[in-house]
Amino acid sequence: MQVSTDGGTEPLWARNGELFYRNGNRLMAVETKTDPTFSASTPKLLFEGPCERGAGAGGTNYAVTGDGQRFVMVKASGPEGSAPTQINVVLNWFEELKRRVPAAK
Repeated sequence: MQVSTDGGTEPLWARNGELFYRNGNRLMAVETKTDPTFSASTPKLLFEGPCERGAGAGGTNYAVTGDGQRFVMVKASGPEGSAPTQINVVLNWFEELKRRVPAAK
């Protein structure tokens, strides 16, 4: 069954069964059901904006939380197709987090 109406790349499933995919600079969402048979809603635009193309796990360059409400994406830092000029590596980030956000008592 075809889900997208205008093509797409970088598909990613949320735990709640929602399917996300990229179409150019647009992030699309499709609600799916499997009972009694598979069905898919009309794709809807969630948001639009430039971000780096997929290079992460599974060929996507974004991740979605289990509830499908939040996304993490790598934002494009320059014109599309340009190479990154800097990368920041954070070491011991968990220790820094504990220092900045003390545990609740």
